[in-house]
Amino acid sequence: MTLSEIADGLEVTASQRDRGVAVADDTETPLVDRLAEHAGDLPCTPAATATLVDAYTAGRSVGDAAREAGVTPMTGAKALHRCGVEGVCPLAPSRRDVVRDWLDGRLARSEAVALTGGDEADFALATYVETHDPPSEIVEAVDAHVAGSAPLGTGSAGSAGSDDDVLGGALGSPDGLR
Repeated sequence: MTLSEIADGLEVTASQRDRGVAVADDTETPLVDRLAEHAGDLPCTPAATATLVDAYTAGRSVGDAAREAGVTPMTGAKALHRCGVEGVCPLAPSRRDVVRDWLDGRLARSEAVALTGGDEADFALATYVETHDPPSEIVEAVDAHVAGSAPLGTGSAGSAGSDDDVLGGALGSPDGLR
């Protein structure tokens, strides 16, 4: 039996409603405007946070990004953490366990600081990271901004080579593989 024989006699008894195209794209909205409604959840202003995100995702260090944003490196690291940026905690996972043990009351603070390496600033930042989760609305706004501003595939002026060669020849040509 063929497919056309199976389909013979079938008829549609219900119709679909055309609901149009769903529009949920607000990538044209500047990051600072997206962050403004969540300003209370950020350790610095939305403008400084947007500058931090742009500088950090462009490859600058946390300290350099913080200087550009006009905030301290500690505040910069806190803001980046609240934006969902991974890797701003200065402690390794096993040392973060020590911070959690201190937060749970299983260790004295002085003992926990000594076990993590004795650096008060690193301990303070790790404590902040452990006690402040990134709000999902801020993370989504930053992710959309970073995805929308990524130079890969856009032919941006910042890439090496021509607009057709956004990777600056980093991949080489397939002809060289023979």
